[in-house]
Amino acid sequence: MNDCFGVDATELKKKKLWLFDMDGTIGEEEILYSGSLKLLNWIADNGGRYVFITNNSSKSVEDYVLKVNNWGIKADRNNFFTSAQATILWLKKNMPNAKVYCQGTRSFLNELVMENIDITTEVEPVDVVLVGFDMELTTSKVRNTCEILSTQDVMYIATNPDWACPVKFGFIPDCGAICEMIKRATGKWPIFIGKPEATMVDIVKDKLGYEVNEICVVGDRLYTDIATGMNAGVSTVCVLTGEASIHEILEGNIKPTYTFASVMDIYNCCL
Repeated sequence: MNDCFGVDATELKKKKLWLFDMDGTIGEEEILYSGSLKLLNWIADNGGRYVFITNNSSKSVEDYVLKVNNWGIKADRNNFFTSAQATILWLKKNMPNAKVYCQGTRSFLNELVMENIDITTEVEPVDVVLVGFDMELTTSKVRNTCEILSTQDVMYIATNPDWACPVKFGFIPDCGAICEMIKRATGKWPIFIGKPEATMVDIVKDKLGYEVNEICVVGDRLYTDIATGMNAGVSTVCVLTGEASIHEILEGNIKPTYTFASVMDIYNCCL
């Protein structure tokens, strides 16, 4: 079967490790897209593995496991690698004893605490300012972040550069948009940890022992999902159920290996 541009996608049947984005790719909010469960079951039935590599740091891995289990997807902690986990690894490697001010959800904060990251949500002397995708964002949180960035010389990092997160009515501001708001007030711009860096793909690849030619990344964003696959040297599949459009693919510099309207079309291609 060919993709939206007539490219023969037969080689997808040979892929052994499938790395899926979540929001806008297999579902949005509480809705699982048609074909997602069929494709995941096909991968497992044919000896493959699937792992969700999401930039969404608003939920913990435990939250995500519960969410996909409720969708009927067989998964545990080993099926996930999030931008929150990537950020924790970055902090432990680069600033292991840092005091971290975090602007994020309670779930994200709890995940940091469980990994023994020294965090605070108050204005006090810190080493790092960390911003995540915060669906519990308040003006007082933003004020605290801006005050620290304006009065202290600190490392500034964020979990992911995504501009918008798909929801049932359209989109809401994601971490990148939140950081843009902060930049307008402070002039500061963070180092982003998650996709499009190759780190998340590389860590999962090495952990599970796959070669680059056995892997594909599936996502809905060109500048994060598809770019991270390209940076890691693996095949990429863009679905048009989220942020990317045919026009963006045609006009932009980031080109997925394959493009499909949805995960259902990927499943049909693999039969």
